[in-house]
Amino acid sequence: MPKPSKRITGIVPSGKDGWEVHFAAWTRRAAGEDIIVLSVGDHDFDTPSETIEACVNAVRGSNHHYTPLPGLPRLRKAMAAASTACTGILTEPDEIIATAGGQGALYAAVQGVLDPGDHAVVVAPYYATYPNTFSAAGASFTVVETPSEDGFQPHADMIRAALRPNTRALLINTPNNPTGAVYSRERLEQLAAICKEHDLWLLSDEVYWTLGGGEHISPRSLPGMPERTLVINSMSKSHGMTGWRMGWLTGPKAMIALMTDLNLVTTYGLPAFISIACAEALENHYGLKEIAERYASRRAIFLDAIRGANEVTVHGSEGGMYVMLDISAVEPDDEKFAWALLDKEKVGVMPGSSFGEAAAGHIRISLCQPEPILREAALRVRRFASNYRREAA
Repeated sequence: MPKPSKRITGIVPSGKDGWEVHFAAWTRRAAGEDIIVLSVGDHDFDTPSETIEACVNAVRGSNHHYTPLPGLPRLRKAMAAASTACTGILTEPDEIIATAGGQGALYAAVQGVLDPGDHAVVVAPYYATYPNTFSAAGASFTVVETPSEDGFQPHADMIRAALRPNTRALLINTPNNPTGAVYSRERLEQLAAICKEHDLWLLSDEVYWTLGGGEHISPRSLPGMPERTLVINSMSKSHGMTGWRMGWLTGPKAMIALMTDLNLVTTYGLPAFISIACAEALENHYGLKEIAERYASRRAIFLDAIRGANEVTVHGSEGGMYVMLDISAVEPDDEKFAWALLDKEKVGVMPGSSFGEAAAGHIRISLCQPEPILREAALRVRRFASNYRREAA
């Protein structure tokens, strides 16, 4: 066949080894083993029934046709209201574009602010698709790690050191996947100062904003930041809708207008019946409070159950759907630890190094299981950590 483009051949899987552990756990469970899979961030419960009924009604109501490129007006209005709540600053519908999930919003943001040859800074640990989203834009990037001993909070001096003359953007994620860290106002103000000083775009992934351990602070709310911040959001986590593929991007009106042109050559709009169901879910907050409370309870229960485990330390783990455990004192090689945990105790987790070097020596625990299973998983991890060195010897 003719030669494919470098753009497509340059997109390679991230976190390959970590996903191998997940796929092994999933395969063994499917074969009938008593495997607890805590390696993936997908809900163990269905989308709220009210949202499903809204979608069914929309389908039966003949909503099968093309939609406006930036999203249905009703949907953009509902997303603007949600963005106002998320970012703490009044958002108008023309500052919103609906996208195919949070990844669609991230892709649009990166394509919108970076030309081939431009440079970006990515704060790690990071979501697995970040690096290759930049590669797909032909841009280079530098990963800046956050120290685990500081709760995975970003350090401004480390970010400054990574800047180049062609740096155009900084990408952050709070509450963070995979660490569960929630960036403090002080640290966000420091990052905002860097963006204003160097005329950078700030790409802020806030898809876990409803699942934080306290007040959510968006950098878009800081002085001088609305005009240079693009906020990535999604209904996947907050409304229990991972498979519906609905997200949105919030930004300056002029930039959102240009993003509409990008949709012309990518999605060409989104499904009408899904859009209507999502608008209703946003307007009526279907599942919002219940899902947030569920994960807060699960986080507290797992952390309480794991407390006192032999040489295991919790870092970050304030929000989101994950808990990050430092197991380096037990086994520095987190991938080796994860494989051994799967073999000995039948618990599947993600090695932290799959998300960047800052998370090396850690394992990521997904809270996407019912509370009794999380308690049992904590007991298995505790037992494994206590016996690891003795059995290794």
